[in-house]
Amino acid sequence: MILDVTLGVLLCLALLFGAICMGKLLGVKRQLKDMTDALNDIEAGNGNRRILATGNELTADLSYKMNEIVYRYEEQLSGLRAADETNRQLMTSLSHDVRTPLTTLIGYLEAAHRGVVTGKEREDYLEIARRKAHDLKDYIDVLFDWFKLNSSEFTLSIERVELAELTRNILKDWIPIFEENHLDYEIEIPEKPLYAKVDLDGYARIVNNLVQNVIAHSKATQIRIEVTQNEKEIEIRIADNGIGIEKADLPHIFERLYKCDKGRSDKGSGLGLSIVRQMVEKMDGRITVQSEPNQYTVFTVCFPSRN
Repeated sequence: MILDVTLGVLLCLALLFGAICMGKLLGVKRQLKDMTDALNDIEAGNGNRRILATGNELTADLSYKMNEIVYRYEEQLSGLRAADETNRQLMTSLSHDVRTPLTTLIGYLEAAHRGVVTGKEREDYLEIARRKAHDLKDYIDVLFDWFKLNSSEFTLSIERVELAELTRNILKDWIPIFEENHLDYEIEIPEKPLYAKVDLDGYARIVNNLVQNVIAHSKATQIRIEVTQNEKEIEIRIADNGIGIEKADLPHIFERLYKCDKGRSDKGSGLGLSIVRQMVEKMDGRITVQSEPNQYTVFTVCFPSRN
């Protein structure tokens, strides 16, 4: 009698265990079907689809891991789409910004060459052509810097550099340009050595691009360049008294292809300040901007000091 009861209990337990296993198996089969459907949906282009699972399901860890992989994949795709859109805009801008000054340059040179203008007017045409050629070269230089900076082969040669003398040597070439543009200038650089780890060419590009930005876009009559050092950083400040930057534009000033003055969208590439920011960050520095429309603009670049 006891044996019969024991066998009955064991049989009930076996049936119960089988039912539980069958339920689990059916649950896993359903979960796998849901995962397959979700993956098919993702493969079809729905990157927002996620595999749903509760914490007590056998496939929960697998579902969470697959969701994480899909999320990272979508992030990479989003970055590629953004880069592709940027390159498309860049090519559109390039075709316009190169073709326009080049067409004008050819027009002035053709007029001078064919004798359409003579004497003083011919000299004026040649001077305009010279300026257009320099504008075109500046634009191509910016494009070269941009493509080089964003290529996989780009590298910086970071070394401990004395910034005070280096900055003086960079700025001395700008003094004739300041005077030619009737731009009052004030340069304050300490006599004592100031050391930071930077790339020599990269640092020169940063300073040159910021100064060029003042000349090309600020309509300023004064520029002040100051180098200072505190306990942790060396600061390079470039200030002008020009037209300034609107508050709505300030958060976007370092974005690729962003141009504050929509009325002069045919000037510049919209890449100069983006190049500056990338250069600064690649050298473990930081850059900020402060501005008040029609009063002033101050760009501040900071590098960790290495005294």
